[in-house]
Parts: sequence; C-alpha cells; structure tokens
Amino acid sequence: MLSKRIIPCLDVRDGKVVKGVNFVNITEIGDPVEHGAWYSEQGADELVYLDITATHEKRKLLSGLVRKVAENINIPFTVGGGVNGLGDAGALLEAGADKISVNSAAILDPGLIDQIAKSFGSQFLVIAVDAKKINGSWVVYRSGGRIATSRELFDWAAEVCDRGAGEILFTSMDHDGVKTGYACQELAQLSEKVPVPLIASGGAGKREHFLEVFTEGKADAALAASVFHYNEIPIPELKKYLKENSVNVRI
Repeated sequence: MLSKRIIPCLDVRDGKVVKGVNFVNITEIGDPVEHGAWYSEQGADELVYLDITATHEKRKLLSGLVRKVAENINIPFTVGGGVNGLGDAGALLEAGADKISVNSAAILDPGLIDQIAKSFGSQFLVIAVDAKKINGSWVVYRSGGRIATSRELFDWAAEVCDRGAGEILFTSMDHDGVKTGYACQELAQLSEKVPVPLIASGGAGKREHFLEVFTEGKADAALAASVFHYNEIPIPELKKYLKENSVNVRI
C-alpha cells in the first residue's frame, strides 16, 4: 500500500508566502525558499507552491524562484499559477519543478491537458479543482476562486482524468482556511469516480481532520497551509499520530 502523503501548501504572491481565509483576506507570512527548506527538514512528503495571483494578473511564474526552491529542498514539489501553455510547463520543468498544477487554463482550454500529458507525461501534471457548493451542486471556479464556471465538480474531475491528468488537487472553497475539517463526503465520492491519486485541500484545523480525510475521505494526500505555517500541528507529531492510528505514512 502506498504511503499517505502530507503536503504543505505555500501560496505565493509577489514572491512572498501568504495565507487567506475562503480565498480572501490575504496576509504575508514569509519567504517561500526558507519555508520550503524548513518543511523539507520537518518531514513533509511534498510541497505545493501556488502563485495565487498569476492568472488573475496575467503574469508568469518566475522560473528563478523555482530554481531557488529546487536548490534548497530535497523533496518533490509542484508549482502552479499562470500555466497557460506547453511553454510554461516546459519552463517550470526545466527550472526544477517535479510537477505542475493547472487550473484556469485547463478549464478555458481542456485540450491543454491532453497536450501537456502527451508532451511531458501524466505524472508531471496535477489538475487543481477549486469548487464551492451552490444550491446543492458543486460549482467549479477558476482564476483563484474569483470566477464561477459552468463546470460541475464530479463531471470535470472525470474529464480531466480521461484527458491525462496524473493527479487531482481538490480544494473545497467552503472549507478553505476555516479549520473545521476537509470535505470528506465529496472526497470519498471523488475517489470512487477517478482513477488517479487525490489530494485533499481546504479545512485542516487539527490532527483528527487528517485522520478523517485519509479514512473517511479516502484521500491519497492531505494538503494544508496555516496549521503548518504557524506550527500549530508539527509534521513529525502529526505523522506519529497517524501511524498510531493505522495510517500508512512515511516517518
């Protein structure tokens, strides 16, 4: 059985790590390279860096930052935000990223998923899906949670897998930053519908939430930000707790 993964997420804006609640109220909390190196030492399995304003502001990710991260950490990391074509994907891979995360560009041009998967391999491609429950239906959003789309969570997740996505990073916008637990019911449904690893995001507030997302939510990996950034849940202690509760994690 594959180990369940613990993944700190570092939202980046203007070269600084930031954190918000429900995708708003953004505050700066530190340097992305220093944070990444510290997480690597703490035993994180992977990292995710998301430039939360790249798409909205029509900017490209700075390859220089990716190179610095690659030079300072020894665990896999994913980079997303403003990836609009094969050129962007190739540049990030060349700079040292292990995977890229695509959200808005895939929604606007689903064929991009096929192109990236065929050019670089599915294992290089994570499709990020941000969704919010509206009138009983999970609506997919783009542009950092700013724009609602006509896509529905489960249909879109199935389509991206058919097109070649290697993983899905699902963020419940309703749960993001409020620390009341992950959207375990929806995650469990997704895990039954998609054949690729599922990364859960949005809602971690205590170590029990991680246990729930792996057992009830059937997630393959759990992503969190503030509880790790502020060391509210130290990763070594979290992994020990999960191991004691029969969750297979890498110690």
